[in-house]
Order: sequence, then structure tokens, then C-alpha cells
Amino acid sequence: MEAIILAGGLGTRLRPVIKDLPKPMADVNGKPFLAHLMDYWIKQGVKRFILSVGYKSEIIRDYFGDEYNGVSVAYSIEKKPLGTGGGLLLALKQLNSREDCLVLNGDSFFKINLKDFLDFHKEKKADLTMALKKLDQNDRYMGVALDEDNRVVNLSLQSDANGFLINGGIYLIKPTVFDGFEYQRDQKISLEAEIFPALLKEQVSLYGHAVSEDFIDIGMPEDYDKMKNWDYILNS
Repeated sequence: MEAIILAGGLGTRLRPVIKDLPKPMADVNGKPFLAHLMDYWIKQGVKRFILSVGYKSEIIRDYFGDEYNGVSVAYSIEKKPLGTGGGLLLALKQLNSREDCLVLNGDSFFKINLKDFLDFHKEKKADLTMALKKLDQNDRYMGVALDEDNRVVNLSLQSDANGFLINGGIYLIKPTVFDGFEYQRDQKISLEAEIFPALLKEQVSLYGHAVSEDFIDIGMPEDYDKMKNWDYILNS
């Protein structure tokens, strides 16, 4: 399993806390958040990482090098900000395999069991599966509506009697889904706001895997404070 981590964020809201560091390098209990994130997925079987980086990428490269914790690390470097969509499309070129791969936001943690996630993805024969988190209230995340078979039918801020399902920033994808995706080279594009709706319109096999586990977005200062309880979060 290869994993692409979208780690090019500027961390504007965290700037008073992290100063001039890339957002994924924010300190959590003595080491970067990104290191904790990679450790978590290495334990679940990820064998290679591609880090999609931009702002102060040299800090990330100097820390992780070409190998971290026994796992190969490659870099997809944005010469200018490309957004989550442009960053992913660029990073896909670094994959060694055309098999399904994992894609992660580098500024959030979602406690997902990779085996269960992958089993669901394969059972549905999905082109792309999103990990979804259920919330009682939602005022800032992309809401996702599913049909009875857990296929994504709508992407918007909405709820039903059972609350909201939000995009948790973790995906399993077939890289070939993006082969015919037309975009202007070096264009900034959003994965969530532009690419996903385009795939949905093209009736790509897009599914949602909903779980009730911890979700923390370190881009929000109040969530970043929660990361001080990292060991408890992992073991709860």
C-alpha cells in the first residue's frame, strides 16, 4: 500500500502557534504531527509515502529524508500552491503502482482501521471511497449524502434526522480514475470543491465509509490543543 499525504498547507490559522513551520510539522508531544500521522499508518501496513509538499518543503525533507521508520519516502514538490486537487494530481505521477492507494490530508487525524476501509472499498468495487465522520452539528466541513448502498449521491452542507456525514480527509482511490481528468498544468484546484463534484457528475463509482471514531483537524487552534492527548486518542 502506497499513501499520498497532502502536506502543502500554509497553516495560516495556526501561524501564532507554529511560527514559520509548515502546518503538518506542528509540534505534538515533542515531534511533528506529520510524524505521528505516518507512524499510525505504518503500523497499519503502509509501505511507501509520497509527501505532497510546498510551503517550506525543505523543513519536511530535512526531517524525514528518503526513509522514515523503515518506510520509503518520496516527495512531490509544488513550485507554487496548487490546492488539494492540483497537489494530488501532481503526486499521482510519483506512484510506483497503479493499484489502489491511500490519500490523506496532512493536517488532520481520523482514526480509521485500514483493513476495514480497504475491505469496504473492494466489496463495493469502488473507484474512490471516502472515509466519513458523523457529526451532530456541522458548520465548516463538506457534508456528504449517501444512498442505501453507501454510494455518494450529493456533496454539500446538509443533514438528515441522523445528523451530518462529513468528509474525513482520507480516501482510497484507483489512480486510473484521474487519467482522463482534464486540468490546466500548474492550476490551483480544490479536490473537495471541484474534482469530487466533477467525478460525481461523471458517475464515477464513488462510495462513503462512515465510522464513529476520533477526528481532529489541527488547522483549528482548538483542535490542535486536543493533540496534547495524542496517546489517549490512539488508545481509546
